[in-house]
Amino acid sequence: MSVLSKLKVYATKPHPCSYQDGKEATTLFIDPKAELDEIAYQDLTEIGFRRSGTHYYRPHCQSCNDCIPARIPVNTFTPARRQKRIENKNRDLTVHSVASIAGEEYYQLYANYIESRHEDGDMYPPTPDQYQEFLARQTRFGHFTEFRLEGKLLAVSVRDNLTDSFSAIYTFFDPEYSNRSLGNFAVLWLISEAKREKLDYVYLGYWIRSCRKMSYKIDYRPIELLLNNRWQTLN
Repeated sequence: MSVLSKLKVYATKPHPCSYQDGKEATTLFIDPKAELDEIAYQDLTEIGFRRSGTHYYRPHCQSCNDCIPARIPVNTFTPARRQKRIENKNRDLTVHSVASIAGEEYYQLYANYIESRHEDGDMYPPTPDQYQEFLARQTRFGHFTEFRLEGKLLAVSVRDNLTDSFSAIYTFFDPEYSNRSLGNFAVLWLISEAKREKLDYVYLGYWIRSCRKMSYKIDYRPIELLLNNRWQTLN
């Protein structure tokens, strides 16, 4: 926790949990005025912090430890049969890094995704300002990747590049192509890119056992979970 001793850290007041009905959440967040370098951000990620927009945060609930940070050790990851099928199904996609996702084409994809898949979430209803603040704003660490089929935009992946890893910030995709499992494919693509760049991990954010929408994260094996301040491998 030495990195925290060098930064101002604040806590929110208890507020309704975004993931579990009837529960309250408290969040730690780093001073928004702090300028993090690659080492500080890497250290924060290793102790469970995430980025959302320009904010770096971590759950700090008094009576609940259900939000468990998860990461994939890319050099020992072995795709399951279903994951291999997903990769094969999407071999016809073209994948490109892009400098910005601020255009209308990207926003419409995001809005359709939120309205179709996350109507019960705190990002609903989507607005251009919310999209800009959450994902499209340029940050020091952020990188954008688009996935297209014959020119049609199907999915966008937002990640942060850290010193030894990728942090998967968010993926959104065209709901009409749900049979392609584009969210899973984006993670598999990140794993392959991390291997190519000789990185160690892909961070997936938080896994909550009771949250159905997060169940996919535990399908990547082996996976490491941050339990009692120590990363433990689940094969």
